[in-house]
Amino acid sequence: MHFNFTSEQRLDDAVLEREFTLGEIPGILWTPASASASAPAPLILVSPPPLGLRKAYPRLAARARHAAADGFASATIELPGSGDRPRSPAAGQAHADMRRAIEAGEPVTGEIIDALILPLVDQAVPEWQAALDALLALPEIGGPVGYSGGVISIGTRLAAVEPRISAAVLFAGSFIPRAMYEEARQVTIPLHVLLQWDDEGNDRQAALDLFDAFGSKEKTLNANMGGHTGVPSFAGDAAAQFFTRHLK
Repeated sequence: MHFNFTSEQRLDDAVLEREFTLGEIPGILWTPASASASAPAPLILVSPPPLGLRKAYPRLAARARHAAADGFASATIELPGSGDRPRSPAAGQAHADMRRAIEAGEPVTGEIIDALILPLVDQAVPEWQAALDALLALPEIGGPVGYSGGVISIGTRLAAVEPRISAAVLFAGSFIPRAMYEEARQVTIPLHVLLQWDDEGNDRQAALDLFDAFGSKEKTLNANMGGHTGVPSFAGDAAAQFFTRHLK
């Protein structure tokens, strides 16, 4: 996929923000002022929520600035079907089925979860790998590489199949296909999993079962009271310390 920078700006704390395209996929790269060919920065892949990069930009940029202060570059790409990327009719049907089940007070079935999540994982993971190819070719970016964010099934697959990722912070809070528990057993890198205990739309037990299934010798569960969007700021600090331990 062709990689091309489309704009750049200096944020007020000397972080360089550059928008890029990877084929038809938009993305953003943030690098600290200290990053250079002679001192390349470690990289954190920041997975956005499936809202679109424009809607998620304030929180993504805040996470990137926090990472830059610790000496890390950060990059994000638009998820399949998000933002201005084309929607898949099958994904649209799965979303409609999920909404119907929730509104009717019925459980979201395994068939709906598989239809919603597995095609997204199948498409997103190779795109993240292509982004990694392009980003690691830049002289100011070096290893090691971390991954941070949800959808937790994307992070699980990527951690299992991509040897260039050394550590991951995974955000629980999205539906988990049954097949993902088997994939989790193949994950061996250090993990830090964030879980909101009272997440309204998601199954706490499923998240706990996935955490249990991960094959990593070092894995930490950071669980906090509160709903989906109530993640306390100190949970972000703990995730940042995790990356400093494993990527520096």
